[in-house]
Amino acid sequence: MTNINLPRIILGGLLTGLIINVGEFLVNEVIFVKQMEDMVVRLNITRPGPTFIGLAIALTFLLGIVIVWIYALIHPRLGPGIKTAVIAGLVGWFFVYFYAGILNGTLFGVPPILMFAGLVWGLAEYILGAIAGAWLYREG
Repeated sequence: MTNINLPRIILGGLLTGLIINVGEFLVNEVIFVKQMEDMVVRLNITRPGPTFIGLAIALTFLLGIVIVWIYALIHPRLGPGIKTAVIAGLVGWFFVYFYAGILNGTLFGVPPILMFAGLVWGLAEYILGAIAGAWLYREG
């Protein structure tokens, strides 16, 4: 049994977090910005400010580290490579996008087509991020 390489988990996780953060910026501030503005007006809330955005960015980098850590934990059993990275990314996506996203989307009245588009977008960014982060990971 080999040792987990914590510095490489952090390095790969930061890359994963960067990819997911860029994806989140694009989906929320470029692609669906109009829908976000409409939702803010409909719910009578303010747009997320610097505190929320800073926290979201930091937590997303932490999420990236957790996804690469999951990859490191499962790759001895499933083998290194893209398939295992995709599985690690799917675990993160399931808890953040699928579970929490559907519950929050339903709570805030997000239209189903928009929720579906968000789920697909998140799936892509989490898988791409996990593959990139796993590419940097090496056993210790």
